[in-house]
Amino acid sequence: MQPIHARYPFLAESRQAVEAADVNLAALIAEDEAVVARGVERVEWAITEGTVGDPHRRTRVELLSYPVARVVVSLVDQHVLTRKYAAAEAATAHERFTEELAARTEFKSAGGDRLSMRSLLDEFDLSGDVRPVADAGGAGGGTGAAGSAATAADGVAETYRVDVGAYLDLAADQRGDEWRLVNRALDRGEVPVAGDELLALLRQGVRHRVADGLPLSVPDAIADELTAEVASVEETLSELELTREIDTVVPELFPPCMKHLLDQVQKGEHLEHHSRFAIASFLTSIGMKTDEIVDLFQVNPGFGEEATRYQVDHIRGATGPTDYSAPSCATMQSYGDCVNMDDRCERISHPMAYYEQTIDESDEDELEDWREQQNDDADSEA
Repeated sequence: MQPIHARYPFLAESRQAVEAADVNLAALIAEDEAVVARGVERVEWAITEGTVGDPHRRTRVELLSYPVARVVVSLVDQHVLTRKYAAAEAATAHERFTEELAARTEFKSAGGDRLSMRSLLDEFDLSGDVRPVADAGGAGGGTGAAGSAATAADGVAETYRVDVGAYLDLAADQRGDEWRLVNRALDRGEVPVAGDELLALLRQGVRHRVADGLPLSVPDAIADELTAEVASVEETLSELELTREIDTVVPELFPPCMKHLLDQVQKGEHLEHHSRFAIASFLTSIGMKTDEIVDLFQVNPGFGEEATRYQVDHIRGATGPTDYSAPSCATMQSYGDCVNMDDRCERISHPMAYYEQTIDESDEDELEDWREQQNDDADSEA
């Protein structure tokens, strides 16, 4: 087991190192408290901090804590935890390989037990789909194309060209207009990306790798040994403040009240002030921009762009000290805006909690942001 295996436990060679050590997982969990403690720590840090914490000083403990963490996540078996854990492992890996590859770019001889861009691309079967763009003056101490290619094999080049198929796969989860293919200079089936953008795409590759196969099927003998640890993680998860930043607009997952109000807006129906406030504050809370919300209200009777823009900016706190959140379920009920209640409504007290739950329980790879659909429709018409 080498330090590189502990730093990047998702690598195929890391898994092979564990297999070569002939580790009995059941015995490990029953007998090695340090490995179990570090595995649980990985999961709890993923919940609270979005990373997997500082590495253990012993390589063996750090590496073996990864399969233990995956077992714990599987036993808890909640979509929100799987998502957070995979994202945290990816975030930690991204921070580590960004630092290591930057060192390789600056110091060509930086090597030994370090990751290279060549090996990272090989790991995700991308070597044939990603190529560095040679610069005229060379890079990393080389000359011209040869120097640039040599540097990119170990460190990070300034620019890459990515096969469009591979790009679409890796960019599918990225949020932001800059990742949309229509905003990229597609040329002969290749998409140009900057070096840091390629690393961001590889971060998504890590997240997919970590999430693959979760939840695992865990034997009862192992599950019994981890009863207390699973309970601890479940408690940490239950205490988590789920009101988080959301930047995904999927109307079919809205709570019934907001789905109804959005439908009324799109039909051009007149809404009372409290209803307009409710839907506008909800939409700002899930990441919609002022321009996007103003466009929605254009079909409403008595629409005034300047007044509507001011009201939406006021709700999001752009023109004052207060950032208004969407009304609670109790407030929605008092104003008569709570309609079409379903079973989930009985278990929550706020429309944002409803939406967060439906988002967390959905397959993130299958979520399609409503704004992207609108943009695609506009592109097609153009």
